[in-house]
Amino acid sequence: MRRLLAERAALLGFDALSVTGPDAVPDLPRHLAAWLAAGHHGGMAWMDERTAERADPAALWPQVRSIAMLGVNYGPDGDPLATLSRPGRASLALYARRRDYHDVVKGRLKELAGFFAAKAGAQVKAFVDTAPVMEKPLAAAAGLGWQGKHSVLVSRDFGNWLLLGAIYTTAELPRDAPESDHCGSCRRCLDACPTDAFPAPYRLDARRCLAYLTIEHQGAIPEEFRVPMRNRVFGCDDCLAVCPWNKFAAAAREARLAAREDLAAIPLAELARLDEAGFRARFSGTPIKRTGHARFLRNVLIAIGNSGDPGLAGEAGRHLAAASPLVRGMAVWALARLAPDRLPEMPPGELDPEVRAEWRRAGRGPAT
Repeated sequence: MRRLLAERAALLGFDALSVTGPDAVPDLPRHLAAWLAAGHHGGMAWMDERTAERADPAALWPQVRSIAMLGVNYGPDGDPLATLSRPGRASLALYARRRDYHDVVKGRLKELAGFFAAKAGAQVKAFVDTAPVMEKPLAAAAGLGWQGKHSVLVSRDFGNWLLLGAIYTTAELPRDAPESDHCGSCRRCLDACPTDAFPAPYRLDARRCLAYLTIEHQGAIPEEFRVPMRNRVFGCDDCLAVCPWNKFAAAAREARLAAREDLAAIPLAELARLDEAGFRARFSGTPIKRTGHARFLRNVLIAIGNSGDPGLAGEAGRHLAAASPLVRGMAVWALARLAPDRLPEMPPGELDPEVRAEWRRAGRGPAT
């Protein structure tokens, strides 16, 4: 049954498969509790919910006997950080420059699970980032790789570029040995982080992570992180891209995960002009759409403020009266950086306290 599962997985486009059990990570409850107690999950409240099930696969499904962890390679065919040197263009996380992996991976994972259930006479449950499942520790326990000092899974064969899925099953399958840690004394990922989001190796404080801030964070980006954001408008690949194990990675072979040319280095001015409908149309079928128009514009305006191009001041100025306070506040910040002489006095009708604070910091609002 294990061999049959692996053969079918390869036919469906999975690049890696390993098997572990529900009891393979006994320290997970302690590590998860410590991470949550430190507040390192930020505003991701769901991480503090169903923690027993998240920390123990058997608590999520008592019938589980084996866990098959699967990976799909999304490795780049070039430098994923190249756009950072083009401040007038948007830098998007590598996984977001293509079709939403939830759609791609979950469909084939369900197909694989159904095939295996029929052949093995076993019950199955398939998960792709939509349930209380700790994919990275389980993948490490299964031998797909190890969790690097940046907390992301690192693979000998695919570097930092594996998208993960899990199949829980009642079938008893032979387990693979866990992969040992091969980071050694290397700390490139830690040193590459533009916001010092790692309080210690193997520990991530999401509250300082640009991937979290640009994607998950609901409010205004704290001022200390805006300049380090540079032109990152969705996610951050820095700690992944600098890992020396990427030298063994190959470009993704899955056509549905191929990078979209129209998402490469998009001009910030073009993104700043997208209305709600235009945003939805432009990013349909990608992970970017899930951030929503207002939060995406918040990020774009920060990138405009960091561009150093006064020619983009007009794009910031157009959003001073936007309906969303997130957008208005970042428009003030961006225009104050690019062309402070073009920033008017705060309009008397501005009532949002955070936006008013942006006007005051820019020297165009009342003292109180």
